[in-house]
Amino acid sequence: MLKQRVITAVVLLAILLPALFWRSPEPFMAVTLVLMAAGGWEWGRLNGFASAPSILLGLVLLALCAGSWTLGWVAQPSFLLWALAGGAWVLAGAALVRAGVEGWPKIPRAIRVVGGVLALWLAWLAVAQARVIGVNFLLSVLVLVWVADIFAYFAGRAFGLKFTKRKLAPAISPGKSWEGVWGGMVGVIVLAIAWVLADAAARAAVPSLYSRLAAIGWPVLLIAVLFLAAMSVVGDLVESLIKRAAGVKDSSQLLPGHGGVLDRVDALLPTLPLAMMLASIAR
Repeated sequence: MLKQRVITAVVLLAILLPALFWRSPEPFMAVTLVLMAAGGWEWGRLNGFASAPSILLGLVLLALCAGSWTLGWVAQPSFLLWALAGGAWVLAGAALVRAGVEGWPKIPRAIRVVGGVLALWLAWLAVAQARVIGVNFLLSVLVLVWVADIFAYFAGRAFGLKFTKRKLAPAISPGKSWEGVWGGMVGVIVLAIAWVLADAAARAAVPSLYSRLAAIGWPVLLIAVLFLAAMSVVGDLVESLIKRAAGVKDSSQLLPGHGGVLDRVDALLPTLPLAMMLASIAR
């Protein structure tokens, strides 16, 4: 299993890193478009569709992303769009986590399918727009989610249940603790402050999300990164409850040793649109 994980990680990095740092955003947008289309196929399977309808769902998502690209939407950030997407994630995410695993099958499948496709499409549009802004900006968003996850993991292992008497959401994700969430939040605060200082020292041509927010005020920056870290946890929990409702461990086996695409991007699905909403305010 470890060998599989390493090989898959190396292959993914060999594809993603050159695309990310290419002089133009198009290669990265193309790679992530393919990944999101694969996520659409996984979404069909998680909602009980057979092979052919799941593939069709992936093609629908591919067409939505490609159509947005063709229409030039990747270069046209819209505060209204991102505010609506972010608000929907906050409300729907809270409602889904509150309802738990048992609440998911009660939602009509048509609504579940359309909602998932829209969430994946908006995540792709957000990551594409972030790459158009610049690599430094995009990485500041992606790394926030990774740091929140890493700090949460180690804080949870070290301090889980030492300060609280119950886990975060035991029926959805038994391994998560409140101490892990707090550890992730400490991690993103440290990350944000360090990144702002690094931007200033390097005189970054493209400011990170953190530098944009810090220009408004440090309290705004701190509140924003804590909010994004919290929503990354919501994204993770939502995918976990959907997989539990579907009776599967992973969204697919497309990435040997790592599960599926949705397993890798679940925390990014709410975070990317919300980051673009904050960036639209802080322009």
